[in-house]
Order: sequence, then structure tokens, then C-alpha cells
Amino acid sequence: MDDNDGVGSGDKGRGQGVGVVDRFSARALYADRLAFERERSGMSLVQLGEKCRYEQSYLHRLETGGRLGTVQAARALDVVYGTGDLLERLWWLAKRETKDRCVLGLAPFEANAASIQEYANCTVPDLLQTRAYAHEQLRRAQLAEEQVEESVGARLERQARLSGPEPVHYRALIDEAVLRRKAGDHRTWTAQLEHLIEVAQWPGVALHVVPFGAGPHYLRSSLELVYLRTGSIVAYTQGSWSGHLTDDPEEVEPLRLAFDALRDTALVPAESLAFLRALLEEHTGDGPLTTVEP
Repeated sequence: MDDNDGVGSGDKGRGQGVGVVDRFSARALYADRLAFERERSGMSLVQLGEKCRYEQSYLHRLETGGRLGTVQAARALDVVYGTGDLLERLWWLAKRETKDRCVLGLAPFEANAASIQEYANCTVPDLLQTRAYAHEQLRRAQLAEEQVEESVGARLERQARLSGPEPVHYRALIDEAVLRRKAGDHRTWTAQLEHLIEVAQWPGVALHVVPFGAGPHYLRSSLELVYLRTGSIVAYTQGSWSGHLTDDPEEVEPLRLAFDALRDTALVPAESLAFLRALLEEHTGDGPLTTVEP
């Protein structure tokens, strides 16, 4: 993070620090306008900070796109620059754009990923779902059949990153609750377990079961971390009706650390594979009830 008070659009280029999530976007436009307004005012970051009562490092990150910041900051800068509510309106456009992009999914980022890490807390991860399992899950969301088919097709296309000519390194933490919540159709769940067992043995794939005995942890929603070849990390957290997509290091780093901490409590891949096999035997009636020791 650069704190030099003279850094502006003329030094590093407007919006140059905007992350991969927001390049050529409303967020980039917002950052560009902030840098333009300060350049036009002739103020340094220090002088601007004194007027609006924000630290110069924070203001610098807004101008370079490293952070979107808060709507309060946008309003304060509108007052300083005399721009009415222009900056606030640009901020809201950028904020809405971030939410809209969650609907588009992670496929564009996964296509350029060096590695992917994922935690699943309630359903089998999209990248590991069979067609039948994906159909059942999406139909229960009461989507139109056309939407279901489109979403299933998109999920299956994304899965090619795990088995294509240059497969991405993939690590998944699957909560035991996911594996205890069977699909409604017996054959669908049998095929899904068989697929997990198969994928767990692919080169470059590491599956970990997070057992109930591991106790409580900090991750309360599903999480996917996409490590791009550029060195950036994109994080996506998702609940039932909304998600949050970000590449802001200040938001990504705590999620990455939480994922690493949870991985330390999970079963190693060999133990997880044995658990999946025992679970399949239990499901098909060929084995005893599966338990996992903490």
C-alpha cells in the first residue's frame, strides 16, 4: 500500500489498481473519477485527507481501485469537490455491479485459475456435482425448467477445469453435514458418492471431509478461493439467496486464513476417501453405520 501524498492519476494511471473483479467496470469508472477530481483540484492526498478526514492511504486505494470504500466516503468527497451527488451515484453503481456479477458465477475466473480451494457447508460443491444431483438441487429452488437446464449445463462446463488437458489444482473441504444430507433419489445419491470417490483419486484433486467432531469453526457460509495466474485471489462467499465476490486483499486474507485453519481440522485425503467409501457402503446397505472420530 502506497502512502505517498503526491500519488495521483498522473503518477500511476487512473484506476490502475482496480482488481481483476472490477477492471473496465463501474468500479473502475468510480476510481478514475476520484483521481480526476483530485487532479483537477490540485490537492495532494494529505491536503484532501485534512479536508474530508480520511487517511491518505485509504484515499489512495479508492483512487487506484484497490478498495471501493464506503458510501459515506463518496458523500464526503462529493462535498469537498462540489460534485453534487455524482460520486455517490457512481459508488452505488459499482456496489450494485458487484452484486450482479455474483449471478454470473466464477467460470471466467476459474478458466484462468492456477488453483482453486473450496469449502462446502450444505451441498456438494458445484465443481463436484453429477448432472442428476445438480438437477435435483436446482429444481428445489423452484426455477423454471429452462433455467435449471442452463445452470446444470454451466456447472458441467466448469467441471472441465478439473479433468481437461491442463487440470487446475483443486482442494475441497466438504462438511460432514453435506454427506449426511442425501439426495432425495436413492440412485442419484449413489451416483454422487461414486463420483466423489472417483474424483478424490484424480491427480491434482484433494478432498477433505470436515467431521462433526472437529467442532465449531469460523466459516459460516460456502467459500471458493480462486488463485489466478497473475497472483491475485478472488473469493466468493455464498448464502441461500446472495453471494459476495471480491478480490480486495483486506477481505480475501481473513477468508484465506479461515480456510487454512479449517483444513487443519479436516481429515486428510486418504482418511476422507475411506470415509466416502464407507458412506457408500452404508447407503447401499452393504456396510455398517459410518462414524468419524474427531
